[in-house]
Amino acid sequence: MMRKSNDIKTQNFIDNIKVIDPVKYQILIKLREIVFDHYPMVREKIMYGGIIFSFKEDFGGVFVYQKHVSIEFSHGYKFEVPENVLEGKGKYRRHLKLKSIEDIETKKVGSFIKQAMSTQD
Repeated sequence: MMRKSNDIKTQNFIDNIKVIDPVKYQILIKLREIVFDHYPMVREKIMYGGIIFSFKEDFGGVFVYQKHVSIEFSHGYKFEVPENVLEGKGKYRRHLKLKSIEDIETKKVGSFIKQAMSTQD
């Protein structure tokens, strides 16, 4: 069961992706499910063309591109990364590119979401 967003712009974005690209929609829904299953108090909003997640502050987001879905972490440079899966050369932000629903598991997205929330303390 898809969790509806409390933010109308975010829900419109999700509904639009469902129509445009069912595969990316499934990835988007699964990512949101992981975030909200672990952290039900997270808020979401539309910024920079994607969904931004925040708790005490913005900690990441999900962006839908032509060839993949990207989950981005505001303080990804702090993360412990077992394999070199996080991408990005900026000062703070890191991201994962997801091309299939299976990538969520193989790239261990859940562990990165937990690390992202730990930066909120």
